[in-house]
Formats: sequence, structure tokens, C-alpha cells
Amino acid sequence: MKRLAIATILAASLGLCAGLSQAQTAATKKITLTGGSVGGAWSAIGNAIGETIRRESPGASFGYEPGREAANIQLVSTGKVELGIAHAQLIKRAQAGEEPFKAPITNLRAIALIDPTAAVQILVREDAGIESFESILAAKKPVRIALNQRGTLMAVTGEEVFKAYGITAKDIEGWGGRIHHVDYNAGLEMMKNGQVDVIINMLAFPSGQINSATREMKVKMLGISPEATAKLGALLGTAPITVPAGTYAFQPAAVPTITGSVVLFASAEMKNEDAALIVDGMIKHFDYLRQAHAMMARLEPVNLTQTAPLALHPGAEAAYRKAGLLK
Repeated sequence: MKRLAIATILAASLGLCAGLSQAQTAATKKITLTGGSVGGAWSAIGNAIGETIRRESPGASFGYEPGREAANIQLVSTGKVELGIAHAQLIKRAQAGEEPFKAPITNLRAIALIDPTAAVQILVREDAGIESFESILAAKKPVRIALNQRGTLMAVTGEEVFKAYGITAKDIEGWGGRIHHVDYNAGLEMMKNGQVDVIINMLAFPSGQINSATREMKVKMLGISPEATAKLGALLGTAPITVPAGTYAFQPAAVPTITGSVVLFASAEMKNEDAALIVDGMIKHFDYLRQAHAMMARLEPVNLTQTAPLALHPGAEAAYRKAGLLK
């Protein structure tokens, strides 16, 4: 009888321990965010967002993984990671199944805006003899171009800018030119070494990378015409923006261009309460996020909601409404 009682108590204790263990496991959230290369702006912001999650949910397990835009979209869509960073305009292309995507990806939703001014900035070496895109087309110039790595909105947009002026990659190669797909720092180095005539990227202005690189070479900035801006807006979802005169020492006049936006996004399958938890942490610790990178320093909490053309996750939307940032 005594043995039976002891066995019963032991079984109950083991059951209780197992129950506590399961409860603790269930309470521990694992969140992985995939962004950009280590040391870059997306890495800094991604890790800062992770810290706000940890502060709001101390038991949460957060990990940051370096990535590339198109891959980030695929990983979040298939549930391999919970959060990603990408341009909203590239996600728009994913939804339509356009290059670099093979089929539509429709299950992505925005959590927050993290950069509203990813502006296209087009630098040309002063000694390249290029005054405009029209002059490249008229002369069938064998121009050497540096675009960002494949699978990024920066690369797609660079190609589409040329197409908006009637210039295809096939044209460029046929005229004896070449397109290099490299990371931005490598492209700037190639330009300094005289290997590239034109470099295009999307980034905030003024850019420290541009300021640093142009101390050692003479360049000018090309603008985008209203007609090309309209074409690109319809195709990519970009918006017109102007780089103010004097933003850079080499740029005395204002330059019209286009801009995209960078968002934190999740799968539509993410639970509403999880999306809300992430938003709550970002709002509550917004001052901390602002200190993480200059990109976030330009934002106010209300800007987090401005994720078009990507729709907000319902849980994120509810959290913004509760905080009074959406009506």
C-alpha cells in the first residue's frame, strides 16, 4: 500500500514537471529575422528590433540571419523564418510573380515601415562623357554599369531605369558595354578604378558611402525624367522624390529621382497576437530604435504604419489602432 502511494506521488510529480516543461516551452517564442549583410543598415535595425522583442517578451528567443531580399521573401513565405526585411516594392513584384520570382507569392504582410527614403541615386564619372540617358541611347554608348547584386530591388530598379529610356541589357551588351552585379561598395571601388562609368543604387541621402567614395573621384548625379518616373511608378510602385541641391558637394542643383520603401514583414499565417507583440515592442521602445541607425532616426511612430504598397498584417494593424496611430 505504501509502495502504491509513493508510486502515485512520483507519477503525479513527474506529470506536473512534464506539464511545467511543456508550458515553459509553449511560452518561449522563437523568432528569426533575415535581413541584409552583417554590418549594414538592415543588420543594425534587425538586431535592434530583436532587442525590442526581447524586452517585451523576456522568454523569447531571437536570432538574426544575414540574407538577400529575394531569398528573405521566400524564407518568410515558406515559414522557414518568422520575419524579414525587404523593399515593399520587391514584395509587390513577388505578389505578381515577376522577376526575380518564378510564381506569385501572396501570403506576405507588413509589420512596420523602417525606411521611407530608399532613393535611386545615379552617379556618373565626370570623364565618361555621359550627360543623360538619352545621350547614351543616341550614341549607343558602350557604357559600363554597376548595379547591386541580383535578387535585390536595387538591381531590378537599375535595369528598369534604363528600360524606361528604351535601353535594354541586350542593347548595352550589343554596343560593347557591360552590366556588373556587385555589392555597392565593390561597385564604388570599380568606379574609382575606372572600370565602371555609371553606378545605381537605392539608399537614403546624404549617403556616407557616396560622400566617402567621391572624395577620390569626380562624379555627377543624373536625374530621372517625369515620363520615366511615371513609368517606373506604375511598374514598381516607386514614388517621385527630389535630392535637394547641395546634398553632396558635387551636386549644386536639385535632382529629381524616385524612391522605394523598406519594410519589416511576416507571413499572413503569423498569429495576430505575435504580430501585435512585435509592434507593441517597437512602439514602446521607439527611442531605442531611433538610436540604432540614422535610417530610423528620421521616423516618428506614426510612420511605422505607412507600408504601402504592402498591406499591414491584421495583428499589426490592430496594435497600431490600439496605440492611436491608425484610425
